Amino acid sequence: MNDGGPGARTLTVVRQDRSLGAGRDLEFGLELLSRARNGESGPLLRLYRPAPTVAFGQRDTRLPGFEAAAQACRANGFEPLVRRAGGRAAAYHQGTLVVDHIEPDADAIAGSKTRFGYFGDLFAQALRRVGVQAAVGEIPGEYCPGEFSVHGTDPADSKHRIKLVGTAQRVVAGGWLFSSVIVVENSAPIRKVLTDSYAALGLDWVPATAGAVDDLVPGVDVAVVEQALLDTYAGHATLQAAPFSSLAA
Repeated sequence: MNDGGPGARTLTVVRQDRSLGAGRDLEFGLELLSRARNGESGPLLRLYRPAPTVAFGQRDTRLPGFEAAAQACRANGFEPLVRRAGGRAAAYHQGTLVVDHIEPDADAIAGSKTRFGYFGDLFAQALRRVGVQAAVGEIPGEYCPGEFSVHGTDPADSKHRIKLVGTAQRVVAGGWLFSSVIVVENSAPIRKVLTDSYAALGLDWVPATAGAVDDLVPGVDVAVVEQALLDTYAGHATLQAAPFSSLAA
């Protein structure tokens, strides 16, 4: 899977039982990427439920309202952080699933564009397994807009689509990290913190585009989505589980 496509590769799956803290979770993903690029680890899939976080893009920090936006996050119980990848602010909490896919790759840059489409399709397939009418593509007014966002359509209103998965990628010489956030449960706090922080930044968006899987398919939880994702991955790679302690965080 090192080129972003199907393959008979073995992928080690590690479930992180608890958040290491908002900042440390982000840092640890970059540390795992460093290990991969240096040949210290092979293809890895890290899954965890994060602490309440708003990850701002680099462009956000240059807006005059950034400090007010960061304060709005804290007031809502979310920790504001700045990620190295591009894009705009995205929010997540324990009702979401973060998926870090990390691989060593001698030609990591060559497949970077292809990877977005490949993983967008993979996540849409996984969500369809749990009953979501999922598709890939930006929807008008979404937060942290992206060409390869994964969205779901409300079965009761085909005109209402909500963003469910946001993706970001970090590519370095010798490896890549493709990080995705699936919003599964409890969308109200995410919608509220994004509303407040985007207002402070002076950015327009449509709050109705922010939601969760369980808004569309009631009763679905993070564990169900995680299993659907692993079942989908199993069609693309041989999966082997390892304890989080094996990563020596």
